[in-house]
Amino acid sequence: MHFCCGPDDDFQLIQRTFMEKHYQEFDDSEENKLIYTSIFNEYISLVEKYIEEKLLDRIPGFNMMAFTMSLQQHKDEMAGDIFDMLLTFTDFLAFKEMFLDYRAVCMSHGLFFIGIMAIGFV
Repeated sequence: MHFCCGPDDDFQLIQRTFMEKHYQEFDDSEENKLIYTSIFNEYISLVEKYIEEKLLDRIPGFNMMAFTMSLQQHKDEMAGDIFDMLLTFTDFLAFKEMFLDYRAVCMSHGLFFIGIMAIGFV
């Protein structure tokens, strides 16, 4: 069976792959590691490139820098999943929270599978 990926699926795959690659670097301490900066910058570049390509296809002359500045200026006026995702590439704390949430899910799944294996071997 063949599934065709839509634009949202493409982005989710890119984002999930990126988080899978880096989530183990993050921990819940208040101190931010130096490596977070390089991961954040890499993420910004990845997301900007994806959004810019998609929007340039639809909006001739689209300017990513102006779009990012507008997002920051209006962040208190917007809500929802799409805005939360967009905020992750302009707001470091939102970005870090996304990774901590992803890490928590990965860790809970890992503990779940370890528990299943332990039960299977008892």
